[in-house]
Amino acid sequence: MKARKSYGQHFLIEPGAAERIADLLVDHPNIEQIVEVGPGMGALTKHLLPHSKRLIAVEADKHLLPFLFNHYGQYPNLKIVHANFLKLELNEQCGDDEFIIIGNFPYNISSQIIFKLIEYRAQCPALIGMFQKELADRLIAEPGSKTYGVISALVQLFYTGERIFNLDPGAFNPPPKVKSTVIRLNRKEHFPKVDYKKYRTLVKLAFGQRRKKMRNTIGHMFSKETIKSHKFFQERPEQLSVEDFIELVQMAK
Repeated sequence: MKARKSYGQHFLIEPGAAERIADLLVDHPNIEQIVEVGPGMGALTKHLLPHSKRLIAVEADKHLLPFLFNHYGQYPNLKIVHANFLKLELNEQCGDDEFIIIGNFPYNISSQIIFKLIEYRAQCPALIGMFQKELADRLIAEPGSKTYGVISALVQLFYTGERIFNLDPGAFNPPPKVKSTVIRLNRKEHFPKVDYKKYRTLVKLAFGQRRKKMRNTIGHMFSKETIKSHKFFQERPEQLSVEDFIELVQMAK
């Protein structure tokens, strides 16, 4: 089966890598539902089946459906869904129960998958996935680093991340032009008490001109007294932690 560029497909062909990804589910024994994004040719799917009472494999490419049904349709704990994951109502598939999102994610929608994760944070305690290394680095970047940015500050409001392993292009067919990284995002035990919409707006404004100091990008959201009295406004956005941004939201007009 030929990969399609329009779907950002790079099929995982290294069995050991697929097995390592699936084995990470051992750390989440109480989660009975798994949502796999982009099963493709099923390289990861077959390793996920033993780990889940209910596996929902969401595939957007209709040309792959016959292959998936022919090879895996006999498994009673597998539901193959033909849909665009980004448009899918996950609570309609999973009910009110928790689920883990996992996959060799199509690189052209991987950042949007993260925003979908944030949307379903109340039901999704973890995400395990293969990303382009550049995006993976941004997701788990620490404040002060060059890779720390908007998506770092947004996802880290609710999740903590860890790098699991890297893969070279040869592990895929066709080989991508970039290196790939598997990471895991684990939901924080308690969410910060902050208005997420206000937090997101402030973070996006701050990083919109990341070379400028905060007083020049978000100063209009604060009183002159606040700007003069607080050190945050003399910093650039990448120097602020999630906790710092939360504090700024709480001080805003």
